[in-house]
Amino acid sequence: MAFITFITTYRPIICGIADYTEFLTRASPPGRWDVISFNLDHYGVPLSKARSPLSDPVWYGIPSRKDYSASCILEGLSTEEDPVLWFQHEFGIWNNSAGFVGMLKGLNHAKVVTLHSLHFQSSDTPYGLSRGEYSFLHAMLPNTDAITVFSDGACKAVTRAFPGHSDKVRVLRHGTHLYPGVAALTRATAKSMIHEYLVGQSGLDWASRENFRRQGVFLDPDTVVIGGAGFITANKGIDLIYDARDALQQMLPGRKIAAVYVGFVRDANECNDGEFAAEASSKYNGQGRFFLQTYLPRDMLALILRALDVHFYWPRDCTQSGIVAHALGAGATVACRDMEGVGETVRMAGGLTCTDFEQLVIRLRELVLNPRLRDEMSQKALRYAEEFSWRNQALKHFELAEQLHRFRLQRLVPALPLTTDTAAARRAPSIA
Repeated sequence: MAFITFITTYRPIICGIADYTEFLTRASPPGRWDVISFNLDHYGVPLSKARSPLSDPVWYGIPSRKDYSASCILEGLSTEEDPVLWFQHEFGIWNNSAGFVGMLKGLNHAKVVTLHSLHFQSSDTPYGLSRGEYSFLHAMLPNTDAITVFSDGACKAVTRAFPGHSDKVRVLRHGTHLYPGVAALTRATAKSMIHEYLVGQSGLDWASRENFRRQGVFLDPDTVVIGGAGFITANKGIDLIYDARDALQQMLPGRKIAAVYVGFVRDANECNDGEFAAEASSKYNGQGRFFLQTYLPRDMLALILRALDVHFYWPRDCTQSGIVAHALGAGATVACRDMEGVGETVRMAGGLTCTDFEQLVIRLRELVLNPRLRDEMSQKALRYAEEFSWRNQALKHFELAEQLHRFRLQRLVPALPLTTDTAAARRAPSIA
């Protein structure tokens, strides 16, 4: 089996791709992978205090997002293996595209790039790629052995734009989590458990905790709860959860509907996110509306996604979603914007998608009224999560790496000259 060196952000860096790589490596064969990551002192985002970086085979040697090269990658490579170099790419992480391509040119190894933020519905180009993505791919594709994308839509966009490199493009879908214990809970049980956590252990501020405890929406069997959880960012469309709730309440005045979002601002220095969180906290904490700022450990994140009657997700700009991967494995009923890879994933998983916000709210009415339909969608989500679990997706990474490794060896080892006996055997007629 091939050896993979993942080159990426990694824990304790707090970012979606660092989490993605951790989930992938946790499911990978032991002893067949390591990680080259960024210098923790210079990367520029908060670090998790709860997780030590010392337990995994990780070399934190890339100087920074602005300073990287083939030489720093080569310095961190294991001398015992001929690894396949596997880059996790997002433009905010590798923010110098010319430098990234130059780094690839200087690496004489089998190379794969997973593109996390590739569009296929952009109006910038006829292919659905943005202009910047098209330019980047034009320079990058000749200098790598393969790229992987998360969706059929992204695959079609790249192969249409660059038919000469179509053999390098592979669809390797985003891994999904499996939470069998959480998914086996009834929603009523999950609601009771997450209520107890939020009012008793979560660290919520006193006013938010008391308002949530007093209204008890997770304890009322007649209340339908829509909402979400995760990082608080302005472009996630979190405010539209409350707009959807208000519209549904007007449609169904005889039903009780609540909206809940639980999350935290990843980077307190990110002004837009901090301002959005402050405004949302004052605006959405009221009757039937809850905006709760607190960090959810992974087991509690899965629990709230299971507890929600509908996980509602309407991002303003998103190509793929880590939170959706959690939601599917928790057996959530997902309703979201039909946008890029998020929409493709949720459709495949049997969720509700729509390109128009008002139309999605109208279709949500049936979900509010029909708990059986919510349960059927939850079961479809779990089947998707099992098919595309992190374990299954990790094995697909190693299958591709093995193919590339063998092909590289074939190119490096020159063909041996034919001996007289071998040549004669090839000329001899076969015997039927």
